[in-house]
Amino acid sequence: MIIYETLRLYGPTNGLPRRVAREVQVGKLVLPANINLLIAKAALHHDPQIWGDDVHLFKPERFADGIAEATNYNAAAFFPFGLGPRFCVGMTFATTETKIALSMILQRYSFTLSPAYVHSPVPIITLQPEHGIQVILESLHNGA
Repeated sequence: MIIYETLRLYGPTNGLPRRVAREVQVGKLVLPANINLLIAKAALHHDPQIWGDDVHLFKPERFADGIAEATNYNAAAFFPFGLGPRFCVGMTFATTETKIALSMILQRYSFTLSPAYVHSPVPIITLQPEHGIQVILESLHNGA
């Protein structure tokens, strides 16, 4: 739940580029062939109509009953690694690696935000903290 909520608020990329191969109608919008689109994932991941009025709050419990329930079964509402046949093949590896790294860290350390921390995510190629990750780690084991 924590990983999904982190990916919703601070996804690895800002948008999903796609090229329209043939004319297609999306709702009332007609997209001509041979145009490039950038699907703004952040706009969908921060849409209060999908996620509620608390859309900007970090609430991992949104995902307590899974992604489908969190998105009201809207497959296009949450896609941090892309969507459809062209989704990122590294998705499973990245989420597994994150779980392993976090479990190793949390077994050995407690952490708190530094008093100097300023929340300032910056979209470059990926979303990055402008001032780095400022945390204070404390060993859970004496003498370590």
